[in-house]
Amino acid sequence: MATLTIRNVPDEVRDRLRQRAARAGRSMEAELRRIVAEAAVAAERAQSARALQDWVDKIYGPDKPRNVVAELLGERRREAVAE
Repeated sequence: MATLTIRNVPDEVRDRLRQRAARAGRSMEAELRRIVAEAAVAAERAQSARALQDWVDKIYGPDKPRNVVAELLGERRREAVAE
């Protein structure tokens, strides 16, 4: 596993992180690992969604803009209600 060092963190940010970690019952280090992991996953999902939208735009062309991600989510929600 890698070791990361973060320098020059403002005291206010450190204090908020300490409070957040305490509320979650974790150490500051564990809370930071969780935050970084969640951010990485969110960034990866956003990139995948953008790539999917680009693919759909190529198929349908720029004259017919569509938000395929929103459509797929809506379709899945409708299926879940029907189940």
